[in-house]
Amino acid sequence: MLDTHDNRTFTVDEARGLIPKLRKLLARVISEREHLIDMRVEIDKAREKAAEGGGGTLSGPGYLKHLSAFSDAISQIESTGVIVKDFRNGLVDFPHEHEGRIVYLCWKPDEDRLEWWHEVDTGFAGRHRLGDDFE
Repeated sequence: MLDTHDNRTFTVDEARGLIPKLRKLLARVISEREHLIDMRVEIDKAREKAAEGGGGTLSGPGYLKHLSAFSDAISQIESTGVIVKDFRNGLVDFPHEHEGRIVYLCWKPDEDRLEWWHEVDTGFAGRHRLGDDFE
């Protein structure tokens, strides 16, 4: 789980405007994460045989390529000020000021558009549909 580096807040329109970019970046994160997970068995085998000079069929450059692409996509997402809550599902929160407090506008890639919000301390389970007072 990543937190923003600054105290940026988003309007609903700003958050919605970032969704096309986030959709692409999160697809990369999810894909590269899957590649890295798939390589885990070979990494574990190589780690076990490290004292004996290594071993296994893992391609070091291939692993580094996927790790670099994963890290690059994460960095690009972080630079927007969005908070990634779940890499597996691509769940993200956008800090938003509402009635004098910070709440999170909440979105995940299988949703057509940003339509939900929740209190900072309730998380995904406490989501509410956006109302007119959020526009």
